[in-house]
Amino acid sequence: MYTTSSAFLDALIEAHVSFIFANVGSDHPALIEAIAEARAAGRAIPEIVTCPNEMVGMSAAHGYWQASGVPQAVVVHVECGTQALAGAVHNAAKGRAPMIVFAGASPFTQEGELKGSRNEFIQWIQDVHDQRGLVRGYMRYDNEIRTGKNVKDLVHRALQFANSDPKGPVYLMGAREVMEEEVAPTGNDAAAWRPVEPAALSGRGVQAIATALAGARRPLLVTSFVGRNPRAVAPLTALCRRLGMGVLESVPNAMNFPHTDPLYQGNQWNHPSQNPVLAAADVILVVDSDVPWIPTVSKPADGARIFHIDVDPLKQQMPLWHIAAEGVFGADAETALHQLDAWFDANPPDAAVVDERTRHYAERHAARDRELRALEQSSASGAVTSEYLIARLRDLAGDDALFVNEGISHYHTVFNHLSLDRPGSIFTSGGGSLGWNGGAAIGIKLARPDKTVVALTGDGSYLFTVPSSVHWMARRYETPFVQIIFNNRGWKSPKLSTLAVHPDGYAARANHLDTSFEPAPDYVGIAAAAGGAWGRPIKEAAEVDEALAEALRVVREERRCAVLDVWLPHH
Repeated sequence: MYTTSSAFLDALIEAHVSFIFANVGSDHPALIEAIAEARAAGRAIPEIVTCPNEMVGMSAAHGYWQASGVPQAVVVHVECGTQALAGAVHNAAKGRAPMIVFAGASPFTQEGELKGSRNEFIQWIQDVHDQRGLVRGYMRYDNEIRTGKNVKDLVHRALQFANSDPKGPVYLMGAREVMEEEVAPTGNDAAAWRPVEPAALSGRGVQAIATALAGARRPLLVTSFVGRNPRAVAPLTALCRRLGMGVLESVPNAMNFPHTDPLYQGNQWNHPSQNPVLAAADVILVVDSDVPWIPTVSKPADGARIFHIDVDPLKQQMPLWHIAAEGVFGADAETALHQLDAWFDANPPDAAVVDERTRHYAERHAARDRELRALEQSSASGAVTSEYLIARLRDLAGDDALFVNEGISHYHTVFNHLSLDRPGSIFTSGGGSLGWNGGAAIGIKLARPDKTVVALTGDGSYLFTVPSSVHWMARRYETPFVQIIFNNRGWKSPKLSTLAVHPDGYAARANHLDTSFEPAPDYVGIAAAAGGAWGRPIKEAAEVDEALAEALRVVREERRCAVLDVWLPHH
């Protein structure tokens, strides 16, 4: 029998969905039956990945898209499963990660009027007024499937929204009776639901930005996530080198610009000081950044000219957002950067000016590089520092490694000391809800099985990942990765936030701030029990090289996860 659920699965195949990250419930008999029927008939359907925790499943779909560029599907049950997606919904929305989320709904009949009518007590309890409303503020599109006759249209329309800028998650729901409806198969018309073509700069916009950059003394490009599209890195790099324009990353979410290039000026996070490169810039081009600077501590000079390029320059989901840009452009970064490169093909910049700019930024780059190398030295006490750890990881991981960064108070350390040059080699959630890295590592490994995936996380965010679900899934679906835990014995970031606002307050003098995880959990033991992972704690710098080498060997040769619980000095 061919049902709405059968057509739903066919629509996913037509949309090139390879995986359904599923946490099924009492509202999914039709879907479970359609999956079993398709397997028995030999009809293609996406592979089902069983996810004991919904946030882990959605984070895996997020990671898969990051590593492949292809949105996947997430299946959860009714409003309970929708709410259990938790912060993964926020991360996908803020990280502009497209995927389709499907949730069942409580049956709308109770006397057996239709197949799928209520037959369990929970179906009354889970019937809510506005299930879609739980996530509407985060979704690019949401709808309810009311008949199987147009279910393919709804799937393709939803994914058309998901894949169009600004990209993001979409949500469909359907009650049991609708998903059981018998329908006639229809043809594949997915090609008729293409995403909107990337937007370009107007000719006037190209002229305004290019002439300002050409006439600048200290041009600076600020970005956070140009590199989410690895193809955009090459035109960005070409433009900056052609102009001698420095590059400053603000809260980077990707490898946006080669970190070893002399024009690279580092990355800014929550540092409570004015960035001197930003202050010295007279023309600033902001491309793909949600937070290009934090004006209470670091901002451009008052007279700086600012131009802003983003597919969503108004930041429509942020109630408070503004930078004082004289030119604001809704355009795709890759497209816009190629346009600017083409303008300078026809209008080459002054070679002497470019040479002076390049020398200036190269001197600053070299000084910064010396400071970073000094921080990477092993401490006299023999304790492990995060800088030393990441430097050794950089040297040992190899060129096939992909890095998943949820280091929180160590975000900047990871970006600083990995010194990456490869587009698409590092990922963050793009959002602010912790616990993304474990599921994301699974999704990235599914998308890139040839790569070694290394997830870096604080001990707090490790617990948020639901490691028992993560490591069970990693073993079952053969997605081993190296998990490195920055063990501060508690939440470090809330302490830093409090001291930034109250440097001389009661909290600064308190013996504790209720952020400690001591006595420390056995993080390695959790992963070993749930997924057969190998692991070890590291408390001395002398242990780092051997432990990293063994962790990489276990993942590559034994095909199981490796967990390193790295104890950092208390601060």
